[in-house]
Amino acid sequence: MQNAVYMDYQATTPCDPRVLAAMIPYFCEEFGNSGSSSHVMGERASEAVEKARAQVAALIKCHSAEIIFTSGATESNNLALLGAARFYRERGNRIIISSLEHKCVLEAANSLKREGFEVVILPVQENGVLDPAVLRESINEKTILVSIMAVNNEIGVIQPVAEIGAICRGRGVLFHSDAAQAVGKIDVDAASMDLMSISGHKIYGPKGIGALFVRMNPRVRLTPLLYGGGQERGFRSGTIPTPLCVGLGEACELSQREMVAESLKLTEFKNYFIRKIFDNLERVQLNGDQELRIPGCLNFSFEGVEGEGIMLGMRDICVSSGSACTSASLEPSYVLKALSVREDLAHSSLRIGFGRFTTFEEIEYASSRIIEVVKRLREMSPIW
Repeated sequence: MQNAVYMDYQATTPCDPRVLAAMIPYFCEEFGNSGSSSHVMGERASEAVEKARAQVAALIKCHSAEIIFTSGATESNNLALLGAARFYRERGNRIIISSLEHKCVLEAANSLKREGFEVVILPVQENGVLDPAVLRESINEKTILVSIMAVNNEIGVIQPVAEIGAICRGRGVLFHSDAAQAVGKIDVDAASMDLMSISGHKIYGPKGIGALFVRMNPRVRLTPLLYGGGQERGFRSGTIPTPLCVGLGEACELSQREMVAESLKLTEFKNYFIRKIFDNLERVQLNGDQELRIPGCLNFSFEGVEGEGIMLGMRDICVSSGSACTSASLEPSYVLKALSVREDLAHSSLRIGFGRFTTFEEIEYASSRIIEVVKRLREMSPIW
């Protein structure tokens, strides 16, 4: 696998060497606890954490005090949903999410349902985009929170979060967005949200670190999930992992600086990849809206073959299947089902993700291998 071509950037991204270089001193030399303000080592660690907080805030256009460091987007999403629902329970008990949300949002919502909350799961259109009018009609006087992801992790579709945020604000409802797949890839503005989740390892930072934007004006309150020393404005107690915070901050600064050029490069790759697949294979479907998507995420269904079969036929290409064949379940992807994709096509899907370190040679090679394997599998298939 040393010569494998990595095409699974939605699962995780490689840590940028510049991010690693920024982190290294804080593992051994600058090892102080940022909460130890009584001595110089603690002060230097605190300064590094606050610099990182400002770097994250700059990327999403908010005040640095509104950034809460967490262990990742899963914790951020759980803190946002469970924390807001429990704190504002006296105002109402209705939570609204979409059918495309990440598992951690769906499971957090299910947990709230067991606590007596009403959870409404809104359908999306066949292109994967939520119709804001449907959301508007779903909000009532008992609604306290809406959670809609900014970009879907499986099909790469971008949701109209600015419009959704305006609807929520007009109705006095909190709006949270899981922006793990959006931050650093497209322009994200915290002004339209009350809560926003960020993940470090989706933007070339380290694993084990994330952030939650928590609006200060008007102030958003949350019931904590973790109790202890009161770090992170009391929302998330526990010793702050200085090296990881530094890594996330550096990753955000790099993304802010390079996002436009990176997007242009990935758009060229995307267009080439799509054109080559459609020019060489018949009965292929691109899942999700063709325009409202981040350029580094493609999801194809190849009629007549299984997604898992394609992956087994090209072990040198690291992609993921849109179906759940690799788990204990034989059900197709719930995301593709939400788009009304036929079950056989959902089982035949592949997610191809590329990013900062992808080369054109890798795009050329991966697309050729997919074409080759799909043709071979179809030739072997009695159904095809």
